[in-house]
Amino acid sequence: MMGGHPTRVPLSAYQPVRRDLRVLMELAVPVTVVQLGLMSMGAVDTVMVGRVSAVDLAAVAIGNLYFLIMAIFGQGVLFALDPVISQAVGARDVAGVARGVQRGLILAVALAVVAMILLLPAGSLLTAARQPVEVVPIAADYAHGLILGVLPFYAFGVFRQSLQAMGNVRPIVLTVLAANLLNVLLNWVLIFGNLGAPPLGAVGSAWGTSMSRWFLIAMLVALAWSQLRPTVRPWRRDAFVIAPLKRFLRVGAPIGAQQFLEFGVFGAAGLLMGLLGTIAVASHQVALQLAALTFMLPVGVAQATSVVVGQAVGRDEPEAARRAVGAGLFIVTGVMAITAVMFVTIPGPLARVFSNDPVVVAAAAALLPIAGVFQVFDGLQVVSAGALRGVGDTRVPMFLNLLGFWFIGLPVSVLLGFTFGVGPQGVWWGLAVGIGVVAVLLLFRIRRRFGRSLRRLVIDDAGA
Repeated sequence: MMGGHPTRVPLSAYQPVRRDLRVLMELAVPVTVVQLGLMSMGAVDTVMVGRVSAVDLAAVAIGNLYFLIMAIFGQGVLFALDPVISQAVGARDVAGVARGVQRGLILAVALAVVAMILLLPAGSLLTAARQPVEVVPIAADYAHGLILGVLPFYAFGVFRQSLQAMGNVRPIVLTVLAANLLNVLLNWVLIFGNLGAPPLGAVGSAWGTSMSRWFLIAMLVALAWSQLRPTVRPWRRDAFVIAPLKRFLRVGAPIGAQQFLEFGVFGAAGLLMGLLGTIAVASHQVALQLAALTFMLPVGVAQATSVVVGQAVGRDEPEAARRAVGAGLFIVTGVMAITAVMFVTIPGPLARVFSNDPVVVAAAAALLPIAGVFQVFDGLQVVSAGALRGVGDTRVPMFLNLLGFWFIGLPVSVLLGFTFGVGPQGVWWGLAVGIGVVAVLLLFRIRRRFGRSLRRLVIDDAGA
């Protein structure tokens, strides 16, 4: 699957030319718009439910966290479509593209069933986690309201990743923009009880989200049917062959684990903040929202880098693949340097966007400069992981993620935050250390992996 021995590839081999930057940006910009659009749907839900009551707002926060814990692994597994489809596109392997899409849909159904089952015991598990008694019933109903949207959530991911790998992002952008408008309308009706509907509060937001997800998949298929049709019709019997599905999972499962680990370390940091008090939790949430918003920029660049690298490997052009890596790292460094300067120089005004409590704003403003320090490293680590995903290298990045975040970053958070009494800022310095370590390790992995021969990922047996 990987193959080849490390060779001496000079750093100049990663230096992009203008065309490499243009190709990457043409894909990265719309992909980033999609990321921001999907994130904004959750932000709108939070803002609108926040007008109902503090309990409903807490229920959305806890219920959505529970959903992500149960669903994020499966979402990551489907990211294996990046190398599978993009390499097939680069090789002009039409049958390979179709097999990849159809296997993605098969796994999406299986992962959706698992996630839906895991969402059922939300009430008992949240109670066992000692969440607020008044919040748990609403949060559980919120999680149950999301169950019907799990299948389109994963199916949309399959078609989105596939279309991105084919270089056709326009229908995804249009679909996400339309879904945002629909989500606002559904929230207005179901949360507040307009147009004759009963006021459902937080639970109405969940039902609106599920309906919006069905709309997402329906509109995307309608807009991109001319390109998607050859990938799903006729249905290929070899898409059900077990051995290639296992190979697909061997690529995708480490991506899912990596996303779960990264999401989990920030969740663990939130729990540590809870031990430091309400203001610490609130300031952490404000700073994290801002950092998550800027993080969508490198996520878009990372997905574009994965696709462009995969297409170059499929065309058997290793030089182009290395330049694509250099282009991704160059672009993300410039973008995140700008956001870093903003976090360092104007933390107060940024914090006030999310809170009007002066104590919370002051505490969040003390955390944002730390986020500014790790902005560039955060961009480098996610783009490096995307580049490695483009060549099907996913297991080693997973272990590097585990080492940097959980065995170095989180212990430093505990040590600084509690043992040395630095408090919330100490917890965030630990996160910064973890992100920095992961970035450096992944850059070393880039040098080693891209110093080898870059061969197409083998999913099907020879002659299949």
